[in-house]
Amino acid sequence: MGKDKLRKFAEVATFDNVVQLDAGKVFKGSWSEKFFKNNSPVILELACGKGEYTVNLAKLFPDKNFIGVDYKGNRIWRGAKTALEEGIPNVAFLRIQIETVLAYFDAGEIDEIWITFPDPQPQISREKKRLTHPKFLEKYKYILSEGGIMHLKTDNDEFFAYTLEQIDKLKLTKSKETQDLYKSDLVDEVLSIKTYYERKYLAHSKNINYVQWSFR
Repeated sequence: MGKDKLRKFAEVATFDNVVQLDAGKVFKGSWSEKFFKNNSPVILELACGKGEYTVNLAKLFPDKNFIGVDYKGNRIWRGAKTALEEGIPNVAFLRIQIETVLAYFDAGEIDEIWITFPDPQPQISREKKRLTHPKFLEKYKYILSEGGIMHLKTDNDEFFAYTLEQIDKLKLTKSKETQDLYKSDLVDEVLSIKTYYERKYLAHSKNINYVQWSFR
């Protein structure tokens, strides 16, 4: 691991808006009350990377709490540091493996989940690692409140098609869908938030896929 990554890992451990591994389990079922000290709804960004969506959503919606979830502390560092520097109180980052999410959130605790440009895991042998595989969808269904919303943004057309296939197979309720977000009429101040990777894809004229669904 490079010196810069080591520095970020060490620094992120000192941030009061970052919770790592087992330390997050004490907040299960009460993130709003115990961590954020309020009663506001909680929204997750899974595989949050540098946390662009987490931070920018928190700015747009100060009456909600946002948690970015990722395992790579050197990536979380950027979003967490920005939130601290800008004094954004409704932001947290949780460093865990997403497979273990049920150990950190209780039934119905989450109002929305964002999945933004995850690793598409294109190899057939790694299908179960895809964040929209049925085993993950079951976990999301459990922690989402009744009528809770799922969002996916991805540049990967094959992963998007795979996700739509799972939504159809499980007879979930799809409310919005486009294969070219920035040429659609869906773009608003929320969907126009761009991650680091999204900017790179758009610079090469890559289409951005988006779908919104629920488990009703």
